Order: sequence, then C-alpha cells, then structure tokens
Amino acid sequence: MQAPSLQQAPSPAQAQSHYLACEGREIHVTEWGSPTAPALIAWHGLARTGRDMDAIAQQLAPRWRVICPDTLGRGLSQWSPLPADEYCLAFYERLAVSLVDQLGIQQMHWLGTSMGGAIGLRAAAGRLRGRIERLVLNDIGPQLAEAAVQRIRSYAGTPPAFATMGELEAYFRTIYKPYGWLSDAQWRLLAETSMRRLPDGRVTPHYDPAMVQQFIHHPADYDQWPAWDSLNLPVLCLRGEHSDLLLPEVAEAMRTRGPRAVVATIAGCGHAPALNTPDQISLVERFLAA
Repeated sequence: MQAPSLQQAPSPAQAQSHYLACEGREIHVTEWGSPTAPALIAWHGLARTGRDMDAIAQQLAPRWRVICPDTLGRGLSQWSPLPADEYCLAFYERLAVSLVDQLGIQQMHWLGTSMGGAIGLRAAAGRLRGRIERLVLNDIGPQLAEAAVQRIRSYAGTPPAFATMGELEAYFRTIYKPYGWLSDAQWRLLAETSMRRLPDGRVTPHYDPAMVQQFIHHPADYDQWPAWDSLNLPVLCLRGEHSDLLLPEVAEAMRTRGPRAVVATIAGCGHAPALNTPDQISLVERFLAA
C-alpha cells in the first residue's frame, strides 16, 4: 500500500497544554489554534489520549480552535477515585460541560472517535443541546457490536507491561492495526504519548485499567438510539471499512433515523480510522466548513 503524503508527526510545541478543574477532577487539555477561532472539541477513544488528535488538529488549527481533552483516567488527566461512579458517559458529559464553560466556549463543533463520539452524541442530545452545531462520529454510533466490545475489554482491562519502549510500540502496532496507515513517526508518537512507567521500571499504556468498569456498572451506556432519534443537527459518520464495532446495518440505520447522518466509509481501516491522512482530514474539514 502506498503511503499517503501527510507523514510528519506534528510538534507538541505548536500546541498549548492546560489543566482544568472539572467537577472536582483535574483534566488535561491540548489546545491548537487561535482562542478567537471557532471551537472544535476533538475527543479521543476509550483507552487513548487527546494526543491521538495531533495530526488532524494541526491541519485544522489555521481555521479552528481545536480542544483535545484527555478523558478522566487517561493520559495526563487525574484518575478517578470513584471508578464505578465516574467512568461512564454521564460523568464524561458533565466534564465536557465544565470544560467548555471554563474555556469560554458557547458554540462548538464536536469530533469524537469511538467513546469520544459517544460522549458527543450524548451531550448533543443532553447538556450541550443547541451548543454543538455539527457532530462528527468516528466509527461509533448509537449501538455497538457486543463482540467488538468484548475484544476491546480483553486488552484494555488488563494492560501489559514491557521492559522497553520498543516492545510497547510493537504492542500498539498490533492492537491498533485497524487504525489503518500510520507513518513510523506517527507510531512512535502514539507510543510515546501513551505510556507510563511502573515502579518496577517497566512501561505500560497510560490509562487507569479501572476505566473498563464502565461496561460492568453501566452496561447500557452505549445504547443511545433515543438520544440519536432526538438529534436535530448535521452529523457525519466515518465508518472503517472493516469495523467490527460499528456494523453496516447500524450505519445504514443512522442514515435514515434521527438526524439522518451522512455516512462515509474509510477504506483500509477497521475500528477506528486514525484521522491522520489527507483524505480523512479533508472529509472532516469539508463537513465542518459547510
């Protein structure tokens, strides 16, 4: 497969790092672009961090103020002292409201990968109704395939530890192969922004393993058809061609129910497209600018 032309991993120096107290928890945010530009919230997936959005945020920053949070329990954000209560979409929605209010953002667009899209869907139908103007869902919908949920839980709930960064990067390249094409520099950036070192010196993914308790204590969290059917805003759904999480029949129902999403299939990807190639970024950019 020929590599797309967009290969450079963006420099963190082009972004700003913030820490905000949201609902009594410290949340880390990476911010790109001018604070006076229209706002775009770019929220990552279940076991990931806001740095996953670096490539698309860098490309959109000349036009948009791109806000990339680390969810509670991920990346540089605080881990929850109440995992059974706070690792759930309802609390993430509360964090999102607090975050945008503190940043002085009244109106916004929302781009969410996987869990980040589910948070956006819930917020657009709930506490941020009327404030989210356009919604981009990256390989997520109002119904998940149970087999894929179990697959994700199998690796996310028991993160491995390795002696070296090389081993950790190889692990990420394996479990995130469905993301599609990433340059070597982007795989290295993903590894380096997704690790923490354990007391014994080994390296492991940078999140709280307890966050998978969401599927135990909030088993219906991702069943969001009522919220979907209530939406009245433009929605773009990106579906990985080989996604096992967002099934074709669910994506098709999203075309005909509720806001009647525009659904675009991303070739060569599963769950979920990395939003790092010119074609993927252009799809999102055109939709946001419409």
